[in-house]
Amino acid sequence: MLHCPATVLLARHGAAAYEADTWSGEGGSLTREGRAQAAALAGRLHGRQITQIYTSTMARAVQTAEIVAARLDADVTTRLDLQEFSVGDFTDVVRDTDPFVETFTSWLDGDLSARVPGGETGADVVARAQSVLDDIADMHPGETVLVVAHGGILTLAIRNLLTFEPGVTPRQFANCAFAETELRSDGWRLTGWSDPA
Repeated sequence: MLHCPATVLLARHGAAAYEADTWSGEGGSLTREGRAQAAALAGRLHGRQITQIYTSTMARAVQTAEIVAARLDADVTTRLDLQEFSVGDFTDVVRDTDPFVETFTSWLDGDLSARVPGGETGADVVARAQSVLDDIADMHPGETVLVVAHGGILTLAIRNLLTFEPGVTPRQFANCAFAETELRSDGWRLTGWSDPA
């Protein structure tokens, strides 16, 4: 039987403000700009026949997904494994510093064994992403679904799980940018990229 691959659009949430001034791992809430970005994302997806939207359980992602869903008449399902990488021991570090730079740079350089102190390794994040994305794709053969998540986990997934189609280049995940992907018989493929206008 011919297997029709799922098209899985991977989008980063809209711009958010945070309840605490530390990296406490709270979900954040969309700003006015973030809500406008989510509405614009829905406009760019109009006509794509999105059958389902999956989102991280973090508020900034859920709010983005709900705005898009309302415009596209789609259902939203939260998935815990779509959350951003763990803040680990940096819960009480103030947000005006970025304690993740060294670890995230190591991940981008290919060292997935590097670990956020008290948190996940890059390999942990990639495995988590692969498990949930494979599951989503398996449930939607021949359909197009939207996944709303976070810049860190999405960047690692694209760099470590996907083969890039000729002429398609991944870029930095701006708020409400999305990557178009397919899970084919030979693995995940990056087939397109859409940045906000």
